[in-house]
Amino acid sequence: MTPTAPREGPDRDDARGHFAHLFSGHASTYAAFRPTYPTTLYAWLSGLVPAHRQAWDVGTGNGQVAMALAARFERVMATDPSAAQLAAAPAHERVSYRETTYDSALPDASVDLITVGQALHWFDLPAFFAEVRRVLAPGGAFAAFAYVHSRVTPDVDALTMHYHDVTCAAHWAPEHHLIREGYRSMPLPIDEVQAPPFEIRSAMSVEQYLGFHRSWSATQRLLKAGGEADVLAFEAAVRDAWGAVGERDVVWPMFVRAGTLR
Repeated sequence: MTPTAPREGPDRDDARGHFAHLFSGHASTYAAFRPTYPTTLYAWLSGLVPAHRQAWDVGTGNGQVAMALAARFERVMATDPSAAQLAAAPAHERVSYRETTYDSALPDASVDLITVGQALHWFDLPAFFAEVRRVLAPGGAFAAFAYVHSRVTPDVDALTMHYHDVTCAAHWAPEHHLIREGYRSMPLPIDEVQAPPFEIRSAMSVEQYLGFHRSWSATQRLLKAGGEADVLAFEAAVRDAWGAVGERDVVWPMFVRAGTLR
């Protein structure tokens, strides 16, 4: 499905509009190697709301969340400011894609569930929640979720943490720290509900695991800054620590902040 043309006006120029470009240059890598959320998450999200007419997935990226919501909602609006990301998203008869930041173009009080996966830290919260208040239906809910550092083996994990915290340190956007603290410092205008623990599990080859790290915005910035040798050194070290094993189980712990607007 082809996304609509970019809209003019302030929605295209919000203070955190740079997030539109952080993943645009490597959208195919992002789509190929990013892990998928568990079905238990979507079952829980679906149970938050009494009606399942319309969902809105914001910062949809390659459409992963939108496609999963389409199995539980009659219609899904999936928005993202990156045309390149949307171009990598699959078509679905119940999913409509729109290139925008927060202008959903949906009717007032028409949305039962609003989701944000791995993206809320890039948002201008007042601008975003103004649109949330406009479109969320009575009884509707909001949910933001993300995953944190993967776990493989102690040796692989130590290499990954050093790569994240030291090698890539200067190349993370300032908002990235919000993920590490589970969005707890973000002032969300919701009456929060306690989510059960969720985690992503995936059997991955070492090349798939390294492809995931290539999809990091910080890795892409490091490469553009001439740091290819640092990336290759990390990848070689991980291959050595991985050993002669075809696939290993990779686990990403998740966190969720969800509730109704207050």
